Amino acid sequence: MPDSHHSEGRLLVVLRHARAEAFAQDDHARHLTDRGRRDAAGTGDWLRTQGVVPDLALVSSASRTRETWALVAEALGEAVADTRTEVSDAVYSASPETVLDLLREVPAQHRVVAYVGHNPTAASLPQLLEDGEGDPLVFARLSSGFAPASVAVLRFEGEWADLDEAGATLVALHAPGDPA
Repeated sequence: MPDSHHSEGRLLVVLRHARAEAFAQDDHARHLTDRGRRDAAGTGDWLRTQGVVPDLALVSSASRTRETWALVAEALGEAVADTRTEVSDAVYSASPETVLDLLREVPAQHRVVAYVGHNPTAASLPQLLEDGEGDPLVFARLSSGFAPASVAVLRFEGEWADLDEAGATLVALHAPGDPA
C-alpha cells in the first residue's frame, strides 16, 4: 500500500479493540488480556510498516479501546507524536451510521483518521463505506469476520464532510496472525 503521506486522498483506519477479558465490573471497564496487548502492539507494527499513521484518532471511552489505541500508538512511535486523540462516550455506543456522522465532522486538515471501537460497528463500517472498487479477496475476508485487533484501511477522495455510504475503497485488511 502506498505511503499515506504521499497521497492526495484521505484514509480511514477502522480498528476493532484487541481481545479483552470476558468479565468486569461493567462492560465499559473490561481490560485487554495479555494476548490482546500483544495483538494491539502487532497491529500498530503493521500500520507502521504500511506507512499508515493517523493524525486523528476517534476512540471509544471503554477501557479496552483506550488500551488498544495506546498500544497501537506506542508501536507507531514518534510518527504519532502530533496525533490528536479524542476519547468519546459517543463512539462507545455508536452505530456505523453514527460513526459516519462523526467522521463527517472531522476538520479538513486531518488526512488519516482512526476509528477505534467495537463490533458490530467496527465490522459493519467498512462494509457500509466500501464502494466495490477494492480487491474482492480483501472484501471477502472482511465479510467473513473482523476479529479483535483487526484493522481495515479505506481510501477516498474529497473532504470528510462528503464521506458517504459506498464512498470509499477498501485498500487493506489486517488481523492478528496475518503475515506482516
